[in-house]
Amino acid sequence: MAISKVHKFRLALFWRLFTNYFIVILIPVIVASILAHVLAVRTIEKDAEKLNDVVISHFSKQTDIALDSLKTNMINMLSSSNLTSLLRVVDDSRENQQRSDQFHALREQLMKLQSDKLVSKVFLYFANHDLVADIDIYTDKTYYFNMTYPLNEQQKVDYLAHFTGKKMMDIMDSSSLGMSAVMSYPFNTENPEVYLVVHFDQDKLKEQISIPEKWVTGTAIATSQGEILNQHGLTDKEVKAVLAHTRSKVIESQFLVTDEIAMSLVKSRFNDAWYYVTIADLRTLMKPAYMTRLISWAFLVFFLVVGSLVSYYLSRRLYRPIQEITDENKELSQRMNGMFPLMQELFITKILQGEYQDELSIAYYAKEIDFTYDKQAMRTVLCIAFHYNAEVYDRLSETTKSFMFVEIKELIRKSTPSMVWLCQTKPDVLACVVTHDTFLHLGAEEAADITKLVLESYSQYFKATIGIGKTVNAAEELHESYEQALSVLQNRGLDADVEICRGPLVGERTQWESFLSVQEVNRIFNQHKTKEYERLLESVREKLEDGKDKNATAMQVKYLSTDVLNTWIRAVETEHNDFNVPFFSSLYDRLHSCMTWDELEQCFFDIHRVLFRTEEPHQRTQQFSEILSYIHEHYNEELSIEYFAGLLNMSNGHFSRTFKEAVGEKYVEYIAKYRLMKAKQFLLETDMKIDDIAEKVGYWGRNSFIRTFRKYEGITPAKYRTMHH
Repeated sequence: MAISKVHKFRLALFWRLFTNYFIVILIPVIVASILAHVLAVRTIEKDAEKLNDVVISHFSKQTDIALDSLKTNMINMLSSSNLTSLLRVVDDSRENQQRSDQFHALREQLMKLQSDKLVSKVFLYFANHDLVADIDIYTDKTYYFNMTYPLNEQQKVDYLAHFTGKKMMDIMDSSSLGMSAVMSYPFNTENPEVYLVVHFDQDKLKEQISIPEKWVTGTAIATSQGEILNQHGLTDKEVKAVLAHTRSKVIESQFLVTDEIAMSLVKSRFNDAWYYVTIADLRTLMKPAYMTRLISWAFLVFFLVVGSLVSYYLSRRLYRPIQEITDENKELSQRMNGMFPLMQELFITKILQGEYQDELSIAYYAKEIDFTYDKQAMRTVLCIAFHYNAEVYDRLSETTKSFMFVEIKELIRKSTPSMVWLCQTKPDVLACVVTHDTFLHLGAEEAADITKLVLESYSQYFKATIGIGKTVNAAEELHESYEQALSVLQNRGLDADVEICRGPLVGERTQWESFLSVQEVNRIFNQHKTKEYERLLESVREKLEDGKDKNATAMQVKYLSTDVLNTWIRAVETEHNDFNVPFFSSLYDRLHSCMTWDELEQCFFDIHRVLFRTEEPHQRTQQFSEILSYIHEHYNEELSIEYFAGLLNMSNGHFSRTFKEAVGEKYVEYIAKYRLMKAKQFLLETDMKIDDIAEKVGYWGRNSFIRTFRKYEGITPAKYRTMHH
């Protein structure tokens, strides 16, 4: 309470100092910033609008001139052409030569018109005759619109519907065919004979309407009927904004800023229904205004920050001793808060292990560590036993393992609607205390199913078994539920990745003999003596299938499997003295790491292949022939006896004896002699240094090479080279 009063007093002092600073310094700064914003920024914005109007006016004037020029060329073409003479002979088959000459003259006029930079295609459509002519061909309408200028049926209907009535450079626009202009001849009749069609080059038209200024992002030609005849650089949002404004009656140039889009609209003098539109990048156009505004605000913020820091420094310096005491108390409080989850988990562990079995002690310790709980509630303990997949799990670092289990705990808490307490009671056991929720109808069975779904996503690292204890009504009885859950775990099987054990207890399950009888042990010894090795493996498989059919527990199966392995080892150890204690120990480790029926069967298959291997003489010869070939190719590398013994599933001693029997020399001597043979070739055939030759033939140093050479040859490598040279 005293510390709180000190903080309030220091805060009041801070505001008093800051108020004086505000009145004396900040108010003039604010006035200066407002003046800069109102006067300088507004002036710059007006200049930017004027610049925009000048540019778009110039742009619209150039475009109008280009379109007026095209219209004039179309009128001149129709006026100066010999269309009247052509119409008289167009259907007369007797005057083919005259018609051809007239079409040739007409083609030259069309080519001249098509040379306009905005034009991509020109043709004449004869309204009362089955004829269409362009610079390349004159033919009937069906052929022209199927082959030369192909249109589908719907396009053809829509397109040909325009060729009615008087046209004075009417604009047609189609999303699929592009923009085109139509003019009829004779000019003043409602039933013209010929229509001159000019298709605009869309790319050239975009170039015509584009503006090279950096602050102009897009341009367009739009109509008051809600159409965009051509556009360059417009986004979908900008297109919608343009259509919305061109439908309204815009009479003169405007500069509009709506929905963060700045646009200018100018009515075309070429066509009263057209508007030239430009979209401006406000950030570029208004950059000077933005910079001025930013500087004024930065100026204001700077003085505001300086005043705050000065006021804070003065108030802090006056009360620094009190602040240090407060910080120490705060740090101590944070450390205590960080330890609470660990202390609470340890507290739950002690309850489950039976160290706190009375209501009073549990309530007292819970209050000390700020652990809130309902004293009277139905709870059930779930024990999750993890059976790790050593091949995958052991590759993880300790940090990764810790984070994985933290993640599992968090997922279980989030996935279970009711309150859940979690604690690690053993290295491979996670206890989960579930509080029953009668409203949600959530009990131990439902919580176990939810936990199973969480654990299934981690099945590559471990096989998990969930044991469900009995339901208790008080926290001091939780150790009974925990003990029963541990007991239930003994019923786990070898099937699922995540298994839920709901009972019964071990003594109540189907009885299955988990040890070998004397008769079965004697049968194994007899089968080994008679070399019925395949029958040994088949007997184990039959036992495992019987256990699977009778739903034997993992513990029962492991007892039987250990008994079988003991008998196998006793049978082979009398004749295979190369198998040592560490080797047998590795077999037991492999057996006990199995988590499923398939892994157990594969384990026995591998052990059987090692203990009861049978090799024909020709097989052994083939194996050692391949080993000798490998030595000859890799004599300069490290060739350990452990590597080859592992390939043949032999111990080091057994491999060494077998190598000598097959090759006639000890393994070490054979490699040494082969390397020296290669070394002598290098000594006599090359000028390589002794050090280089030693490295070339697989020796790590000069001394070991010279020592080995002298042992087998009686002289040093240098003397050998001198004598033979």
